[in-house]
Parts: sequence; C-alpha cells; structure tokens
Amino acid sequence: MHALWNLLLAREPDTEAATAVAVASLAVVLAIPAVLTWRVEGAAVPYIAGSAALELAYVGLLAAAYRRFELSVVYPVARGLAPVLALVLTVLVTLSGPSAGEVGGVLAVAAGVLLVRGRLRGGLAALGVGAVIAATIAGYTVVDRYGIRHANAAPYLLLVMLGPAVLYPLGVGRARVARALSPVTVLVGAASAGAYLLVLLALRLASAPAVASVRETSVVIATALAAIVLKERVGPARVAGAVLVAGGVALLALS
Repeated sequence: MHALWNLLLAREPDTEAATAVAVASLAVVLAIPAVLTWRVEGAAVPYIAGSAALELAYVGLLAAAYRRFELSVVYPVARGLAPVLALVLTVLVTLSGPSAGEVGGVLAVAAGVLLVRGRLRGGLAALGVGAVIAATIAGYTVVDRYGIRHANAAPYLLLVMLGPAVLYPLGVGRARVARALSPVTVLVGAASAGAYLLVLLALRLASAPAVASVRETSVVIATALAAIVLKERVGPARVAGAVLVAGGVALLALS
C-alpha cells in the first residue's frame, strides 16, 4: 500500500496540491472508523501533538522532494535510513542497548535498500532531502510507538493528522487543491490511511526499529512495480538487495 501511494503521488503533475488532497482525504476516510473505535486517554495528548508536528514536516518535505527529484532517489534513501535512525532514537530514549539481532537486521535492511537503489543520482541535494525525510519518519515512528499505548489506532491517527489535513492545504492554496482533486489523489489518501493504521497496530506488537525496518520492504515492492509498471531495468544488484532486505526482516522477526 505504501509503495503504491508513493508511486501514484510522484506521478502527479502538482505533487504538493495532490498531497494536500491526499492528506485531507486521509482524515475523511478515518472519521467513521475513529468514531466507532474511539478510545483516547489523556496521556496520549503529548504524543499526538509531537507526532502531528513531525507528520506535517514529513508531508511538506515529501511533496517538495517529489517535485524536484525522482521517486527512485527520494524513496529508497528516506525509507532506508529511517529504521537506522529509529534504532538510534530508541536507544537514546530508553537508554537501553539493542540486541545484536536488532542491529544486524536494521543494518541488513539498510544495506539491502542501498543495493536496490543502486548508484545514487541527483547529487547531495537529493541525498540530503531524503535523509531529512528519514529523520521525520524515524521521529514519528518512535513517538507513535509510545502514544499508541494510550489510544486505539484509528482515533489516534485521525487526531495526529487533523493538523496537517488543515494546515497543509491552506499553505498550498484553494485553487491548486481544487485542480488536483481526482479519484487518484483521493486513493492516495485512502491508501496512506490504511498503510499507517497497519503500522500503528504493528507498533503494539514490536519495537519501533523492528516495525520501521519491516516497513522498508516497500522499497522492494516499489522496485518490482518499477520493473513491471514502469518497465525500469532491474539488474542483479537490485535482486541481491531485495534478498538482503528480506533477510534483515527475518532477522528482526527472530529477535
């Protein structure tokens, strides 16, 4: 789901307006499930506020990055660095050392992602933007790991995304948002909601670094979609990278 909505978003002519429609659609899609499963404790509020700020930064950076750089540059760098940074943040927050399996799994996933990506194009600017996006992903993943303990997934995510759903479209502008409204941009929002609801449920069962790493299998899926849909060339290095990502995920699961 994550690879699909990023692929659809990156192909839009105005990625920022399309993102604004998608974020608003995400909030609308979540409304009924949130009401039906409402449980939000007061202890969740600081985590919701922190996650909302990081999500707003993520949304803005991702849309701007897709306007300037290729999906095949931004997506693997951002997703590949995220679990490594999530592990670092978790160690700093909990003051506990990760297991050897967790370290090995995260590093294997990160190395596999780089192999899937191949030689980086786009220069230091693309690399820098991808790294900053990775930092926001790692940040909200760690915050949500603790916040989701105090709320059900749908209302938690709705409250987190309400701020971005209002503020980001206002920043883009009504006219641009209206032009970008289409079944595709609404689908992007719905797929994004579904994908992150599953992440929140996973965070109830496993550590933030583990969940962040398993999420990065979307890089492998995106590579497959690029080969099948976009007819991009997938050589031995990318196949080896996909195998390494799968191995890293297996190591994390065993840990």
